[in-house]
Amino acid sequence: MQVSLQALKAFESAARLGSFKLAAEELSLTPTAISHHISNLEGRLSVSLFHRHGRRIALTGTGARLAKATSEGFRKIDNALDEVMRAGTAIRVTTTSSLAAMALIPAQHEFEQANPGISLEISTGESVDSQSYILPVRYGDAARVEPSDIIRHESFNVFGAPGMAAPGSWNEGITLFTTQWKNTALPEPPLTAWLEENRLQGAKLNCVPFDQELFGIQQAMAGRGLVFCSTTLAKRLVDAKLLQSCDTREVASSLCYYVPNKNSFETRGAVRFLEWVDALLNG
Repeated sequence: MQVSLQALKAFESAARLGSFKLAAEELSLTPTAISHHISNLEGRLSVSLFHRHGRRIALTGTGARLAKATSEGFRKIDNALDEVMRAGTAIRVTTTSSLAAMALIPAQHEFEQANPGISLEISTGESVDSQSYILPVRYGDAARVEPSDIIRHESFNVFGAPGMAAPGSWNEGITLFTTQWKNTALPEPPLTAWLEENRLQGAKLNCVPFDQELFGIQQAMAGRGLVFCSTTLAKRLVDAKLLQSCDTREVASSLCYYVPNKNSFETRGAVRFLEWVDALLNG
């Protein structure tokens, strides 16, 4: 059965407001037009939706049931339209504290300048929200992630504060800040592989672990030791001469940054952000 959407809107408004006149004002129609739409709807459905007493109206039992359904339906449509509009012009990114603080937030102004019609909000957290304007950038084991979801495969190296001399000997009890993840499902930072790659298996290291990379990086920037951390987080600081490498070779890891179901994000804001973050992390 084909029922006019405009007739349903007229009915829903009149039922909610209890007046054809008020419904007409809300929908920018005449009371006669509202009455006409509702009469046609009643004829189409072969039921009475209102008791009419002069200019006063009251819902019938059938009208009350339909009024509840139409109000809920139009509310869902309005909510969906609001969400779609927000998705096109706003993007909320949730990610790890370290990536937010060391890479995304320092570069946020660059994204906003390049995309003046899109607002970007960056927050930290691990929950994946299903709303289309919330985009999660996660840190995980590349072996457990769909290849198409991966933004960047992670590598690690050792860094120190500018002017801090590289160790003359790695056998002098060097303080090295590392990371021990809260999430035990994550692979450990590849320190053993890095030592082998740089032929430093016998190095005497005083390893000081933190549960987030940014804390070790902050300690290294303060000159309190060296940090073994991801090259992704260190890159911007090295470019700004706030950190320097120790002339050692970086080593690949099985860790990666990824977006769950990345190809499902199709709004303008999400597509622009994904292009931008890919260039930011891999540039």
